[in-house]
Amino acid sequence: MKLPRRNFLGLAALGMAMPKSFFALTRQTNNEINFYSGTYTSGKSEGIYLCRLNLQTGDLKLVDVTKGVSNPSFLALDGSKQFLFAVNEDETFEGKPGGAVSAFKIDSASGRLEFINQKPTRGASPCHLVVDQTNQNVLVANYSSGSTTVLPFHNGALGDPVSLVQHHGSSVDPDRQLGPHAHCVTLDTANRFAYVSDLGLDQIKIYKFNARSGALTPNVQEFARVKPGAGPRHFTIHPNQRWAYLINELDSTVNCFNFDQVTGGLTEFQNTPTLPANFSGKSFCAELAVAPSGRFLYGSNRGHDSITVFAINEDHGFITPIQHQPTGGKWPRHFAIDPSGRFLLVANQNTDNIFSFSIDEQTGKLTPTGRSLELPSPVCVLFS
Repeated sequence: MKLPRRNFLGLAALGMAMPKSFFALTRQTNNEINFYSGTYTSGKSEGIYLCRLNLQTGDLKLVDVTKGVSNPSFLALDGSKQFLFAVNEDETFEGKPGGAVSAFKIDSASGRLEFINQKPTRGASPCHLVVDQTNQNVLVANYSSGSTTVLPFHNGALGDPVSLVQHHGSSVDPDRQLGPHAHCVTLDTANRFAYVSDLGLDQIKIYKFNARSGALTPNVQEFARVKPGAGPRHFTIHPNQRWAYLINELDSTVNCFNFDQVTGGLTEFQNTPTLPANFSGKSFCAELAVAPSGRFLYGSNRGHDSITVFAINEDHGFITPIQHQPTGGKWPRHFAIDPSGRFLLVANQNTDNIFSFSIDEQTGKLTPTGRSLELPSPVCVLFS
C-alpha cells in the first residue's frame, strides 16, 4: 500500500517550547482515562491527539493536540508511562530514504506531550513499534523496506539505531508481496524473543533479543510460515503465555499457535476466517487483541467494517467466532481495549471518527454506547 510522503515539521519549535493548544486542558477524574490517537497527517490531521474516555458512560472527548508530528501512525508507551514514542511513517527523513521515531515526555497532570527528540529508523515507512520490558529499547517494524530496527533510549531520549535486520524474499501476491513488508514487532513477556510479522513473506520472523545490547539474532526456529497469500499483519501472545495469535491482512484469517516459552517456537494448530460466510466483498484485516480476561479475541475487518469477536477455549486455545459487530464507520484501522476491560474503542480511518463499545464481561460481545468522537484520520488508539 503506497503511503504519503511528508517530512517532519516544526522540530525546532517542538524542541524549544510547544505553543499552547486552543483546547482547554481539563483535569482527569477517577471516572475518566486518557488515551492518545495516532493519525496520518496528509489530510486534516495535525498530529497526535490527546482524548479522554468516560469509564461510566463510554463518552469520548478531545482534550489537546500535539502539532507538527508527521504521520504518527502508531504509538507506544514506556513501562513507567512517562514517555510516549511515535513512528513517523514516512519514506524519507532529512532528505534520506527512511522514516523516524519521535519521543515525547508525558505531563503527569494533564497528559500533554512535550517533544524530546527524534531519530531515524534507517528503514522506510515505519508502521509499528514496541518498548521492551527493561525500558531501554524501542523496536520498530519498517513496512516499505521490510526491516526491523532497534533504538535505545535513556530518560525518554532516543539514541541512534543499534540494530537493523533486513528481511529478504517475496510471496505470491503480485501487488502486495513482491518484497518483504515488516508490519508488527511483538516481544514475549520474558523479553527474550522478538516476533516480526512480515506481510510480504507470509512469515513471522523469530529473533533472540538482547535487551542490554539491543541485538536481534535469528532464533533456532527462524520463522513460522503461514498460507501463501495470507499477508501476516499483527501478532499477539496470550496472557497465559501458552498460545499466540496472528491476524492476516490479505486473506482475512487468524492463525493460532502453541507458544513455547523456552525455545520461542511457534506451532500452528488452527486457521479461522474473520468474515461471515455470506460476505463476498473485499476486506482486509488490521488489528487484533486478547481481552484482559484471556477469554476473548478481537480482530478488525476493513471493508466489512466490523470487529469479529472470538471466544477462546480456555483449555486448548482454539477460537470460535461469536459476533461480527459493525464499527460505526469505515476502515477500522485499529482498536484498543481499556485497561479495565470494559470498553473497546475503534479508530475508523476513512470516516474520521472513533466509536466506543461496551464489552460484556461474560460473553465478550460488543454493544455500541452511542458515543463517538470526530477526529481526522485516526489510525491508532493508545490508553495511558
